[in-house]
Amino acid sequence: MKPEITRHLWELLWQEYSARVSYARTYEQMITAAGGTVANDHIAFRSLRTTVDSPHGKINLGIDYLGELALSLGYEAVGEYTFSESSLYARHYRHPQQEELDLPKLFISELLVDELPEAIAQLIHQTVAGENLLNCSAIINTFGDDAKSLTKQLQKIFTRPWQPPKRSIVEKVNQVTQYGAWVLLHGYAVNHFTGYVNRQNTPEYPDIDATARGLAKLGVPMKAKIEGNIASGLRQTATEAVTEVIPILDDVTNAEIQIPWTYAYYEIAQRYMVEAEPGKQELFDAFLGKNAQQLFEMTKLQQIASS
Repeated sequence: MKPEITRHLWELLWQEYSARVSYARTYEQMITAAGGTVANDHIAFRSLRTTVDSPHGKINLGIDYLGELALSLGYEAVGEYTFSESSLYARHYRHPQQEELDLPKLFISELLVDELPEAIAQLIHQTVAGENLLNCSAIINTFGDDAKSLTKQLQKIFTRPWQPPKRSIVEKVNQVTQYGAWVLLHGYAVNHFTGYVNRQNTPEYPDIDATARGLAKLGVPMKAKIEGNIASGLRQTATEAVTEVIPILDDVTNAEIQIPWTYAYYEIAQRYMVEAEPGKQELFDAFLGKNAQQLFEMTKLQQIASS
């Protein structure tokens, strides 16, 4: 697929995401005002590894679903990560022309639904089953010659394809896996974009530490610590997640009501040179499982608001 389509799709998602996550706009304005450059290290998405029936046959709602689109866009899977304690698995994708075309990496994770307690797995499955999911290949075949329409249709993949879940289901799932509750509410919406500190190119914010302090001074609530270290090749931190009013179904009336719930945060990352082999240094271009585990927790809901 043409690189322009890939770039345009990520730009559409950025516009939607940054309108919802004001901290991303604050970062953009802060770096731009300092004469720097705003670049994106990676985009992260969440999903559920469970199989459902659809008009296109059986579909796995996990990494395979979004991964099909990533491959269609020219990306390649280059790394995988297991988070046993959280029943999560992730894969990261890199475009072979990443530097040349200035394309972000993709970090796609999935909840291993079958590893959860059976009652919770059943609640998740019944919530997402039977929906008419958008099919990446069908979209490309239908709109392939019309770049504008194609990207608009592909953008629709990054929504919640199932109906709003019942409140009791979200609350029960959240007690076992906050990640699972998040996906039931937000579907395939962007989990976060990531400001790439290495590309900022401004003496006012030369590193991730200064950048995090700058955001905090502007009133942006930040994660208490920076994950990773220079020796590991990657340091990451993030804003707190914004809270949105989310549609959900009342258990008694089945009517749509709204409750506050966390949506997304904005991440910043700085990469460092590591020894790839004896005597050879290169910029670390992957991810660290321990860092990612800590960042998964940024969408944890501290308290469920009563209606």
